[in-house]
Amino acid sequence: MQKIKSGDTVRIHYTGRTDDGTEFDSSVGKEPLEFTVGEGEIIPGLEKGVIDMESGEKKTITVPADEAYGIYNEELRIPVARDLLPPDLDPFIGLELVMNMQDGSTFPVRVVEVQEASITVDANHPLAGEDLTFDVEVVEITSP
Repeated sequence: MQKIKSGDTVRIHYTGRTDDGTEFDSSVGKEPLEFTVGEGEIIPGLEKGVIDMESGEKKTITVPADEAYGIYNEELRIPVARDLLPPDLDPFIGLELVMNMQDGSTFPVRVVEVQEASITVDANHPLAGEDLTFDVEVVEITSP
């Protein structure tokens, strides 16, 4: 049977869970996830985990935080003065915002603290610092 290798286009079904068993994403009941191995389209640990799997094979892959969404970085918790926010914005914990940088780029942040004069936003990925577990089933392998 054909085994997955770098350069192959792969379609998988997956269910992702955090260490405490909380499911954060799944393709079950949807179209399989399609990606090309070696192109960096998915997190590195999951990509490494599917290498050498065969079509129809099922496997549980554990991905450490540094091969998933990275280690949690406290420096990415950023205080923002309320007077810098739009006047009609009523921030609350969990609110997702887009922060504009001086170079014109943007990135998503989540409000994690709300105070009278400021808020604190977190620019870490919501799964940063988490070891992840994926139940994977290979649906299709296409070699170039």
